[in-house]
Amino acid sequence: MGDRWRRWAWVGVLVIGLILYLAVLRTLVSTKNPNFVPALILLGATLVPLTFLTFAQARTGQWQVPASVLVTSAFFGGVIGTVVAGTLEYDTLRGLGTLPMLFVALIEESAKLIVPVVLLFTVVAQRRRRVPSDGLIIGIAAGMGFAALETMGYAFSALLSSQGNIGAVEQTLFIRGLTAPAGHTAWTGLTAGALWALLASPSVARLFGFIGTFVGVVVLHTLWDTFSGSLVFVVLAIISIGWLFWELRRYRTFSDQHMGQLQPH
Repeated sequence: MGDRWRRWAWVGVLVIGLILYLAVLRTLVSTKNPNFVPALILLGATLVPLTFLTFAQARTGQWQVPASVLVTSAFFGGVIGTVVAGTLEYDTLRGLGTLPMLFVALIEESAKLIVPVVLLFTVVAQRRRRVPSDGLIIGIAAGMGFAALETMGYAFSALLSSQGNIGAVEQTLFIRGLTAPAGHTAWTGLTAGALWALLASPSVARLFGFIGTFVGVVVLHTLWDTFSGSLVFVVLAIISIGWLFWELRRYRTFSDQHMGQLQPH
């Protein structure tokens, strides 16, 4: 029963989040009180990424990452990732005059790994467990925080540029929230998972696997930022999500085997 509840917890997160979002939206529209705008943006920016994180965590095998680690990764990963990426992008833009999308992708994907790397080594030191699915979920949480903060920024900008049009804010929250799992969330999960797989079983093949994963994620990020159109986004989303869950399945097998080795015989 506990495992079944865990696997379907994402539905509760989604339903409760939608109810809260609609309640805030209805109150905002009926009262025209701007004090509700921050709550609307917060709920709209975090709902889908948090639902996706809950969904993915329930499919990592017998190991479970503590909620405190996920909260830390999401909060500090989001804040530090956006600050570092924003600073580096600004400095690079000021130096070059223009900032190619490849540089944007490289900077952001590197910045998002800062907190996961710290947490990954902390988990090794304190808990002495090296399970690749841990890294993937911690990476998803960090990507979730980054995506949520970025979405909140875009929503706020839409509010200002539209002179207070809530419809523009809703559209921004819907589009960016819907695409978040296939963007920052999946990409950081992939790179952090590949890094953890390298630490779990160091080898030249896994080193090249991590390098290849990081390069692949940067390429996906660059294509996402460069091209426009629904078809392009759908194709890139399918590749990103499909790749993530393929790796999650592989890591789950590793996790279950590792758990079995630790069980008393």
